[in-house]
Amino acid sequence: MWMRGLLLLALLCLSACHRGMDPVAFHDDGFPPKLSDWHVVEARDGVLQLNDGVVPYELNTPLFTDYAHKLRTIWMPKGVSAKYSPTDTFDFPVGTIISKTFFYPLPKGATRNATDVARTYDTSRDFAGQGLSLANVHLIETRLLVRRKDGWVAIPYVWNADQTEAILARTGDIQALTLVSDTGERENFNYVVPDQSQCVSCHAHDWTTRALQPIGPKARHLNRDYRYADGDENELAHLMRVGYLTGAPTPTDAPRNANWMDTNASLDARARAYLDINCGHCHNPKGAANTTGLTLDIATPEDRHLGLCKPPTAAGQGTGDHMFDIVPGHPDDSILPYRLGSTVPGTMMPEIGRSTVHKEGLALIKAWIAAQPGDCVVLH
Repeated sequence: MWMRGLLLLALLCLSACHRGMDPVAFHDDGFPPKLSDWHVVEARDGVLQLNDGVVPYELNTPLFTDYAHKLRTIWMPKGVSAKYSPTDTFDFPVGTIISKTFFYPLPKGATRNATDVARTYDTSRDFAGQGLSLANVHLIETRLLVRRKDGWVAIPYVWNADQTEAILARTGDIQALTLVSDTGERENFNYVVPDQSQCVSCHAHDWTTRALQPIGPKARHLNRDYRYADGDENELAHLMRVGYLTGAPTPTDAPRNANWMDTNASLDARARAYLDINCGHCHNPKGAANTTGLTLDIATPEDRHLGLCKPPTAAGQGTGDHMFDIVPGHPDDSILPYRLGSTVPGTMMPEIGRSTVHKEGLALIKAWIAAQPGDCVVLH
């Protein structure tokens, strides 16, 4: 497996050296009809290739999207850099293009078809350093966040059936797919590509202005190693080295969220990282859910603000007739896992971005609540 990964990495690096792409094209207005009009990532010679200067990255704990895998990249014009922040999204310059390609590995041993995709955390067959092997993956969509003079603009593209091009899809898309687990279990679901106007639901850093902002490129999410084409390196250090970031401290002095799957990390650190990336972009003092009184970003102290013994601001379908967001020691009596475990509109949380239940994530949050000490007092 290790040797096969090195061979794939070498092939991808060789392909990148001879990709023959046009330079990345920054469009300062409008909505180009094809993803390839940007020349950030392109399907060529059996690989979804990254152009020169396009830097891939991952997050310590990623946002859940129906078990989709994601290839994330950053590109900037020459001579400019993002400014480091220890807490907030980095301050990216005009001209920055951030891409996120959503894809699934193909089920092992199965013949490619239009619907079957793998529900797996194994990335060994699809991703290595600088690109995706198109023989092993099914591309769904690529979303761009483009930093123009007036702010960030979100532009969605959906990949065609031939997996050769992604087409502008400002009104979104719905694809009927089937998740196939490693043990052969099948789950039908509708993968929903949000329309362009829905991007504000998650990406509005300040709900009063509703200006878009990236979510993932924060120090605590990027403070991790990544297997680049030329070797492993911490992502913050790499961005500094290639000139895409200024002002960052050494990685040991930067904040770092836990990997939610890392059992060597504490249960509390894993659960808080999961809530931070999946819920904190809305549930924070300035976010879309600021009126709920429930804040779930990493800076929230573990008190009523985090939902401990906090009643909901409104009763109804979303509560499941439970009295508190989190009841210490009793996950099945808590609103938070009830909503994470639902796919019913009006009940499920997050409200958009998924059509399935993240079983492993839900189990993590339930275990975390079960380990919380204390009791909730009901006043009559």
